[in-house]
Amino acid sequence: MLERYDPLRAPASQEWLDMDELSRIALVENYHRRAGIRLPNVRLHATFHVIVENQAALGDETPAAKTLERLMNEGVDRHEAIHAVASVLSDHITDVLSGSSLPSDPNVPYYAALEKLTVESWRRDYGVPSPSRRAKSPRKSPRR
Repeated sequence: MLERYDPLRAPASQEWLDMDELSRIALVENYHRRAGIRLPNVRLHATFHVIVENQAALGDETPAAKTLERLMNEGVDRHEAIHAVASVLSDHITDVLSGSSLPSDPNVPYYAALEKLTVESWRRDYGVPSPSRRAKSPRKSPRR
């Protein structure tokens, strides 16, 4: 059984899926506490992590794994990629709960949104700032 969660590394799919949901959530909560990441609602945050990890562990059954890989290839780490997918998931859940008109398969718009998701669109649409670049040592201006 998985003893620690690290969002920077994909958990072994079968091992992850063999765990019960509350154990997965507890692992994710523990990661964020150990990392000193303060969250307004650690349980909700962990639940979204778990949903995204569950979808990724299903492989080609959902576009989540490919979306995570694509986002990482665009320059974010896996933890940020999970947050990007979770942002789209949150919007989708809001739409479903608000009674928005959905096709017979409510996953169709969610999967389509994942297919279109890019790091740039995530940062723009969800107000996620670009990481600050490390300060380089100041360059001296050329003398005239």
